[in-house]
Amino acid sequence: MNTAHKIYFVSDAHLGFPNHAASLEREKKLVSFLRETAADATEIYLLGDIFDFWFEYSQVVPRNFTRLLGTIAELNDKGIKVHFFIGNHDMWTFGYLEQECGVILHRDRLITEYNGKRFFIAHGDGMGPGDKGYKRLKRVFNSPVMQWLFARFHPNFSFRIARKWSHSSRLNEKAEDMQFKGEDQERLLQYALRKTESEHFDFFIFGHRHVPFYKQIGDKTHFVMLGDWLNHFTYAVFDGNEIHLKEYNK
Repeated sequence: MNTAHKIYFVSDAHLGFPNHAASLEREKKLVSFLRETAADATEIYLLGDIFDFWFEYSQVVPRNFTRLLGTIAELNDKGIKVHFFIGNHDMWTFGYLEQECGVILHRDRLITEYNGKRFFIAHGDGMGPGDKGYKRLKRVFNSPVMQWLFARFHPNFSFRIARKWSHSSRLNEKAEDMQFKGEDQERLLQYALRKTESEHFDFFIFGHRHVPFYKQIGDKTHFVMLGDWLNHFTYAVFDGNEIHLKEYNK
């Protein structure tokens, strides 16, 4: 890998929340960031919950987000690979993003290697100890039967219900859930620590938690939680050797 070129990681923009005006402002900021990365990016990873809700019917997709989707298509046209991980808010994608925007879709964790460095990359929902209630709910949401039944509703009805539920879950989050809980209470960090007991990775990179956090664990392993684009506007960049967690201030 040419170290003059970089790999960028960003997560949890939750576009669509809490209303059109606020979402549009964040979308424009995210688009500005992505266009700037085109100067030196070889690949870009979008690690889930980019949309607060997303569902594709066979002939219908959500309105809005045209600036972001167009920018992703432009990046792909320039030869910059854009990876899209489904999150717990935007898991119901069935081909549109790949066909129209050219993303490389990931429905699960990815283990890959760049410049001799091993990466473990995932959105992060349902990983780590505990949270059994959500893990059961995730299996329901991933059920083809559940998805088929949901698609039987008219989009005007189904989107209204789903967005209300999605927004409610975001508004009802407790303040302490938005703060770093301590190393022994952070599920993703505990997951990474257990993983390193049996296998070496140079970098663990997660979204989902909305808390930007970086820590070196062990002699050669680095752990990154990307934060979000609701409050922190943080991202990570790999320069070919090291990874850096930064804030986008423009």
